[in-house]
Amino acid sequence: MSLRHVGGGFSRGSLHQRCSGARRTASKCSNRRLVVSAGGAPNTWGNTFRVTTFGESHGVGVGCVIDGCPPRLPISREEIQYELDRRKPGQSKITTPRKEEDQVEILSGVLGGSTIGTPIALLVRNKDQRGKDYTEMEVAYRPSHADATYDFKYGVRAVQGGGRSSARETIGRVAAGAGAERLLLWFGGE
Repeated sequence: MSLRHVGGGFSRGSLHQRCSGARRTASKCSNRRLVVSAGGAPNTWGNTFRVTTFGESHGVGVGCVIDGCPPRLPISREEIQYELDRRKPGQSKITTPRKEEDQVEILSGVLGGSTIGTPIALLVRNKDQRGKDYTEMEVAYRPSHADATYDFKYGVRAVQGGGRSSARETIGRVAAGAGAERLLLWFGGE
């Protein structure tokens, strides 16, 4: 949630940043007139080439919608998959032991190996979901994770895997990056 004081005085930011103490309500914060607008972690980036990421670590899946690709841009599932394989978990000792195949599905926007000029929807289904592994985290934040920051900033506590602050959220960004790379190569020549 973002607030601003009508007539000035407040900059953009979350409610608790303006009040002395986290999670105070607007009525406790001040008697000034406030405008409340929806906010949160940004999920969409870009202007001409727009990317919206979606999903959570322990939900059905994660992915993205790419809008702004022209028709007839050559792109294949394999090209996107190549980039996703580079970020797949479990490839080193310092990453999560979670075993995920991270197989991308192209839901729309591509036909016969080329874009059709409509938004491209890409989905990677979560298979190794272990939400019950996080029951201890209901009472304490995980060290070195974004759970506390996300909760303080947006007022949402996603105990199971950090929700949108999970590293699995990068899948949509990597997949969109593969699409952007194809677009740049197409316009700039390979």
